[in-house]
Amino acid sequence: MDKLLIRGGRQLHGEVRISGAKNAALPELCAALLSSEPVTLLNLPRLQDVATMLTLIRNMGVTIEPVEGGVRIDSSRLSSPEAPYELVKTMRASVLALGPLLARFGDATVSLPGGCAIGSRPVDQHIKGMQQMGAEIVVEHGYMIAKLPQGRTRLKGASIRTDMITVTGTENFLMAATLAEGETILENAAQEPEITDLAEMLIAMGAKIEGHGTARIRIQGVEKLHGCTHRVVADRIEAGTFLCAVAATGGDVVLRHGRADHLEAVIDKLRDAGASVAAVEGGIHLHSQGRLVAQSFRTTEYPGFPTDMQAQFMALNAIAEGPSKVTETIFENRFMHVNELVRLGAKIQVEGKFAVIEGVQQLSGAVVMATDLRASASLVIAGLVADGETMVDRIYHLDRGYDQMEAKLRGIGADIERVKG
Repeated sequence: MDKLLIRGGRQLHGEVRISGAKNAALPELCAALLSSEPVTLLNLPRLQDVATMLTLIRNMGVTIEPVEGGVRIDSSRLSSPEAPYELVKTMRASVLALGPLLARFGDATVSLPGGCAIGSRPVDQHIKGMQQMGAEIVVEHGYMIAKLPQGRTRLKGASIRTDMITVTGTENFLMAATLAEGETILENAAQEPEITDLAEMLIAMGAKIEGHGTARIRIQGVEKLHGCTHRVVADRIEAGTFLCAVAATGGDVVLRHGRADHLEAVIDKLRDAGASVAAVEGGIHLHSQGRLVAQSFRTTEYPGFPTDMQAQFMALNAIAEGPSKVTETIFENRFMHVNELVRLGAKIQVEGKFAVIEGVQQLSGAVVMATDLRASASLVIAGLVADGETMVDRIYHLDRGYDQMEAKLRGIGADIERVKG
């Protein structure tokens, strides 16, 4: 099992290229199933989750050809509308196959998903929404088995309001509604940039969508979608992670392709902490010097502070000046990185959904273990500022969501290397 060896204490300088967003690439790979014509996705990140999704759709009978910077997907011969447990047990995004398969083929068998152990992420909202669109769904032996009623050839438009804001639910309904009969209105829809990017791809395929990027999305179903070429939007969480790394270590870095308008809540906190952050042509520039001031924050749905940035900013707070309080409102088990940060010398107390951090002058290198994707990133940031050597174990979590992170960090001056297991 691979590990990362980090020798801390170096400032970061230079430029780093931000890859395509995992959370856009995964639904967009599923969206390609909606058309019998070829779809080309560019700026595809080289991640384990992306590789798993490609294996999944290839297993359905889809032809996938590599192109420069991405893949060409031809699902004209898709023969097996099923997402088996063996292929998706490590990746929750498998549920995103449900909507496209059901919309185009009228039936789908999708395993209940796996992924990071950061808390309960139920699929009941997906099932309820598809049922409102006319699908018949049962859950048996760990699978969602969905089909259209006898005599129906298409899903039907519906007004869907989820009980809570759900990103994958919004994406699933959005994709399914493109081929449904009539109009679908999504209320309480998620507003993440990745959903906007997915909608723009679907529009390029011939879908009729309005209101994406707001809490109310309107979709007018069409009979079929055609192929397209689409470039995956830049990964705002990867960009935010590098911003926190540079802010924590000190230095001066430009994030090429980073989108400041997708990270306003995080950038506001970094500026309040004392870092200089500015949108520049083609990216984001951050300059940090000296010890920063700790910042309290509360995670919430976009455009609020993202839960996917909580662990990374906590690592920054751990060595910042003063106390801070972090409130996690999205996932109930997303403080598992705290014990590992404490092993590095951080002073953090957890009480339910709150974490109270007292910043320390210096962390000390140690052997730590990653517990989930974003926890992995927080331990890398902590290792970059810690005195001595830090060994981060179980970095397969990191490989699920970061495209060659250690190589990118080395390119801007970090002393970090992958140790083969």
